[in-house]
Amino acid sequence: MKKKIIFIAMLAVLMATGASAQRKGVRNAKQQSAQLVKDYMDSLTVLRQQLDSIQHVNDSLKTESSDGRFFRLFAPLTYYHSGIHKSLTLAPEDTSLVADAIDDALIGLYLKRPELVKGYESELQAIGSLREDVNQEVKQQADLAEKVAPAPDEPEAPAPVAVVVTKPNFWKFKFDGSLQFMQNYFSDNWYKGGESNYAAVGAATFELNYNDKDRVTFDNKLETKLGFQTSRTDTVHKFKTNNDLLRLTSKLGLQAHKKWYYTLQVLAYTQFARGFKANDEFVYSDFMSPFKLNVGIGMEYKVEALNKKLTGSLNFLPLSYNFTYVDRLLLATRNGIDEGKHSRSDFGSQFTADLKWQMSDVVTWKTRFYANTTYHSALIEWENQFELKVSKYISANLFLYPRFDDSNLRDGDLGYFQFQEWSSLGLAYTF
Repeated sequence: MKKKIIFIAMLAVLMATGASAQRKGVRNAKQQSAQLVKDYMDSLTVLRQQLDSIQHVNDSLKTESSDGRFFRLFAPLTYYHSGIHKSLTLAPEDTSLVADAIDDALIGLYLKRPELVKGYESELQAIGSLREDVNQEVKQQADLAEKVAPAPDEPEAPAPVAVVVTKPNFWKFKFDGSLQFMQNYFSDNWYKGGESNYAAVGAATFELNYNDKDRVTFDNKLETKLGFQTSRTDTVHKFKTNNDLLRLTSKLGLQAHKKWYYTLQVLAYTQFARGFKANDEFVYSDFMSPFKLNVGIGMEYKVEALNKKLTGSLNFLPLSYNFTYVDRLLLATRNGIDEGKHSRSDFGSQFTADLKWQMSDVVTWKTRFYANTTYHSALIEWENQFELKVSKYISANLFLYPRFDDSNLRDGDLGYFQFQEWSSLGLAYTF
């Protein structure tokens, strides 16, 4: 019985203790829930204050110019004295909206997250990298609205332009002229002998050429030369001609292939004045005595070689007509014409080479090779002129002219060969 009483008493104590513990647990749970709710409400209040601060800063950014002081919010967190000093001062000096918002935000960070502070304002000042004008407001100096370029006006439609098509000029003109002088003087007692003489030669070449850059060419060249000389031993003539030429060459070409052309060539030449020998009154040549005309048909080859320094043409005329005329009957037999007749006609073949070689900047070689053969006679002429350009208007010339003509009278020493040579110095002009 006694054991039952003790067991019941212990059971009652245990039940009382459990009830008390249960009531205490319920009370503690209510206190923890209340504290949790209070902490949550406090965090919402802090968050609202932060949002209000950020909204305030955003509003200030919309109404004020860009301020360099905002860098404190984005740079590594640093402890600045201005915020705490302003909070502890009754009448702070810097009370602008931007400064207050920045300082409030920084103080909130200092109090809630002090572990984020990386440095102090005193350290920055010791380093010397803190700008003294960071708290001054920075304002834009330029009005961007004025910098915008105005919209371009719509261009007016241009007035109609008249298109003028000019016909190309396929003609080219060229002139080459010179006046050369020669002089020799010997005293009467010169130990080797000799004869003083003076000479002058004038030459002019005119060219008028047509080339349509397609197929047709038409070249025309008129060559003129006239020279005189004096000799003290010639008691009959005060002046005699030493060079006399009047020659026209015309070529009509039709392109066959590249540099080859079908060609019709007309060659006519005579001289200006009468020709004499020393102390002889006989007239050996005169104007239209002789006069020679040659018409040939064949092929022409345009020469361009040595980087275009060698230019000219080669004419192969297998069929040619030759006409010779003398106005002075006494010169008929000397030019292959029957005695008492003024003219002669025959047919044959012909070859002509007309070349120019620019050997250097100052030396030029011009050559003309002419060969004409008939059933009765042959005529070969090879003219060579070497020109040395002394200056723009002064040049020296050497002229070599071998010739073969078996229609003339045979010479006892040279046979049918003839030769002429002269050199000179004088004026020259080309355009």
